[in-house]
Amino acid sequence: MSASENVAELMAQYRTGFSLPGPLYYDADVFEMEMKAIFGTQWLFACNECEVKEPGDYLTLEVGRNSIIIVRDDNGEVQAFHNTCRHRGSRVCQEHKGTVGRLVCPYHQWTYDLDGTLLSATQMPEDFDPRRYSLKPVHAANVAGLIYICLAEAPPDLDHFKRTVTPYIAPHQPARTKVAFESVLIEKANWKLVIENNRECYHCAGNHPELLVSLVEAALPNDTRTHWFSELMLRKAQEWDALGLPHRPADGGIEFRCIRLPFNEGVTSMTMDGKPACKKLVGDLTERDLGSVRMFHVPNNWNHFLSDHIIHFRVLPRGPMETEVRTTWLVHEDAIEGWDYDVDRLKEVWQITNQQDQHLAEQNFLGVRSDAYEPGPYSPAGEFMILDFNRWYMATLAAHLPPGAPGLRVAAE
Repeated sequence: MSASENVAELMAQYRTGFSLPGPLYYDADVFEMEMKAIFGTQWLFACNECEVKEPGDYLTLEVGRNSIIIVRDDNGEVQAFHNTCRHRGSRVCQEHKGTVGRLVCPYHQWTYDLDGTLLSATQMPEDFDPRRYSLKPVHAANVAGLIYICLAEAPPDLDHFKRTVTPYIAPHQPARTKVAFESVLIEKANWKLVIENNRECYHCAGNHPELLVSLVEAALPNDTRTHWFSELMLRKAQEWDALGLPHRPADGGIEFRCIRLPFNEGVTSMTMDGKPACKKLVGDLTERDLGSVRMFHVPNNWNHFLSDHIIHFRVLPRGPMETEVRTTWLVHEDAIEGWDYDVDRLKEVWQITNQQDQHLAEQNFLGVRSDAYEPGPYSPAGEFMILDFNRWYMATLAAHLPPGAPGLRVAAE
């Protein structure tokens, strides 16, 4: 059986409304297809624009076997390149981040401009044409201060996403922030379980007491699971309308989600006591009680935009059984540590929550690999966002299967 036939057979076992068949979480053939069909073709969240603030600032990230450089060029544009020297393939940037005047490969000192152009390659013959050996580009897009990349030659359309979410994000001005703290967790779990865990708060009451100081479990304005939420939502909606802040669910289909939702009554930030994490508000905001804009985009990021700080979460697979989760906490670019904010207080809630979620995802992964595992039903009320994610996942994977494969029929249901 070929790899694609194996994947198709596994996909054919999927039942709509149920968790995925176990091998879809750990099979090597499935993972290889995901890296091509999903992480090799979709727009991926990379970083906040402020992380490459000045010309020469760069950072790197790993997408499967591919290392990618994000760098701001001398014209102030954010560019992305494969971190692979055009000489013999060595990695050019070998640190996670830094600031350079030029991109110089440490192996044989081939030197590239910040726009990827090869500037210098010593000891090459007279007929050597440097114009043929620029760094290979990667598509990069700036969405209201958030940098997305796409490894495909012809990336999918991003205009609808950018146009739709910008009004929600723009008031928080991510480009005018700075990273106050960064955390990287390597979770012993498949990347889809990490995403699934984030896409529901069904588990929150039993696992996240710190998070629930601020976060309301309701995920939609008309959620009726808590009788008092509709009154809170109505009142906050009127206040946000008066401020000109969009809050209703964006039209993202099953590819992205963007909505502003309130915190619990009397809470203004995601802290242990619900009080502000930073004195200085982001952007030009003047009101503290703005809840948070919650955004998610398949396949690898979710975000919270608050009045006083921003939190980004980036998910990248490191193999079928391991996932990197990077979290960054951002505050206003002029906020002063020790005066406007305390790092420990700022990061406390989500650092604890991330560790709790890591444990949940890892235990879930151990369970789906058991001989006793069989897919169970999702809660339509509490896990509807996982249902959306699985629909998107199955359809995206199916598009890369041979015509007539059984997985295609499943994805169409």
